[in-house]
Amino acid sequence: MIPALFLVLAYVVGATPSSLWVGRVAHGVDLRERGSGNLGATNTFRVLGWKAALPVVLADILKGYLPVALFPMLSGAEGSIWLLAFGAAAILGHVFSFWVGFRGGKGVATSAGVFLALAPWALLVSFGVWLVATMVTRYVSLGSILAALTLPAAVALTPHRGDDSLLVFTVILAGLVIWAHRGNLVRLLRGQENQFGAGSGSGDEPTETGVR
Repeated sequence: MIPALFLVLAYVVGATPSSLWVGRVAHGVDLRERGSGNLGATNTFRVLGWKAALPVVLADILKGYLPVALFPMLSGAEGSIWLLAFGAAAILGHVFSFWVGFRGGKGVATSAGVFLALAPWALLVSFGVWLVATMVTRYVSLGSILAALTLPAAVALTPHRGDDSLLVFTVILAGLVIWAHRGNLVRLLRGQENQFGAGSGSGDEPTETGVR
């Protein structure tokens, strides 16, 4: 019973709409109505700048890290399945937040928090791919997609917590990240995707209706 309650709590933690609250409280801006309409750090950066985006990134990472790092110990739940369950609940909470009509961000930073707790070396490899791809192409979305595709191989080749079920979880997560970026993929293929630094702080990116 107690592990199940912590599973719900992991979802609630993940569902905390940090970018929405930072935008509203600190800047009087509803990020669902500006830029891409996405409640993530990238849209926060484009609309409000890096000073607003930095606390959003840190909060979104913690939303994934804390449930995996702390909840197994606090709930008495043992084994890889519970580790993955707490992580999955946090990610799903971020992507499908009950605070905002079961919409949210794309789950990249929260997933990074989960893997910071589960497989930090694999996360480091994936982050390196994201950084190089983003800096070279200036497309954050492309960097995120390539990092997600890299993560399963990195998990397979580096030390990590849990058993082989983590690899299955990672493959599913990569699919979720790519699905969440399906609108970005369409714009990349059309040559219409915004590059990193383009329109930062202006909020002039058209809203992605229905793709959050």
